[in-house]
Amino acid sequence: MLLKTFGWSFAITALGLVAAVLYGGWEAFGIVAILCVLEISLSFDNAVVNAGILKKMNAFWQKIFLTIGVLIAVFGMRLVFPVVIVAISAKIGPIEAVDLALNDAERYEQLVTDAHPSIAAFGGMFLLMIFLDFIFEDRDIKWLGWLERPLAKLGKVDMLSVCIALVVLAVSAMTFATQAHQHGGTHIDAASTVLLSGVFGLITYLVVGGLSGYFENKLEEEEEEREHEAEEEAKRSGKQVGVVQLAGKAAFFMFLYLEVLDASFSFDGVIGAFAITNDIVLMALGLGVGAMYVRSLTVYLVRQGTLDDYVYLEHGAHYAIGALALILMVSIRYQIPEVVTGLIGVALIAWSFWSSVRRNKALAAAEGGSGPAGDKTEVSSGV
Repeated sequence: MLLKTFGWSFAITALGLVAAVLYGGWEAFGIVAILCVLEISLSFDNAVVNAGILKKMNAFWQKIFLTIGVLIAVFGMRLVFPVVIVAISAKIGPIEAVDLALNDAERYEQLVTDAHPSIAAFGGMFLLMIFLDFIFEDRDIKWLGWLERPLAKLGKVDMLSVCIALVVLAVSAMTFATQAHQHGGTHIDAASTVLLSGVFGLITYLVVGGLSGYFENKLEEEEEEREHEAEEEAKRSGKQVGVVQLAGKAAFFMFLYLEVLDASFSFDGVIGAFAITNDIVLMALGLGVGAMYVRSLTVYLVRQGTLDDYVYLEHGAHYAIGALALILMVSIRYQIPEVVTGLIGVALIAWSFWSSVRRNKALAAAEGGSGPAGDKTEVSSGV
């Protein structure tokens, strides 16, 4: 099972490390290995959230996610995105940006450093909205009940998450963007850059939210249509309905939604990679290998039914996303070690896993007792 799920990841790892040695020797080998570990540690929450969506798709679409999907993730977000950052910040064409990255590393690094406040504000706002929309939703299963119950009540206020995100953005812009750009300018210029980037991040999230709603509605329509046609055919002739085609349509919409969502989680890995190297080739190799493991881990979680067995994992992943969003906003002014970012995410997910194990043991013990203990067990295991 393990080899079947992670086989491609192992193969890509070998190819990536060999390519790194051929490209830049053993130093490049070490950088690619570090980037791979960085991507996996920062994106474990990504795998957990993705697994919640991927489990609705059949084995065929899971394979599509591991093949076509990984091409989008690796070459789109891990290779094209860093070049786009430089192209936008320097106001040059993409070909010039690639030439700059390959032939003028110092200038490229300077441009990336200058662009970091914009990147952090954009990515921070996007991820913060994911976290806020999660904690403001009233869920049957609550991990930290003492916190999630009052937040769920507050979540009934329309657009509360958007308002909070805008307040965080304004405070961050005025607090952390207090130093002028290295190329000159004023405090107002720095703050306005952060504000504008954060607003674009918020807009992007709202667009993605609209797309996700559209995809989910299409999925529901396909399921209703399939059930209706099955009933009609059974009444008439018993002729088999084209379930595969309809299921394929629904899975296709879910695949698109998953790719849009997955791309948004790539910001942290890409941004973190700049702290290690500014070589786009090594960055693509390291993050690409890491992305393969994240995707394999996603499929593994689905096939093992891990999210169903350990119900607080999704909560832990979203809390890790919230922590990452705040770290990105703080990093507008202060440099945060990548090990801190990675460890916070791993610690929150480990805590949620441990809470899930405790919950499962408590529920198993309650089944042998007398009286309804479900709600009591849920509360005590989630604190």
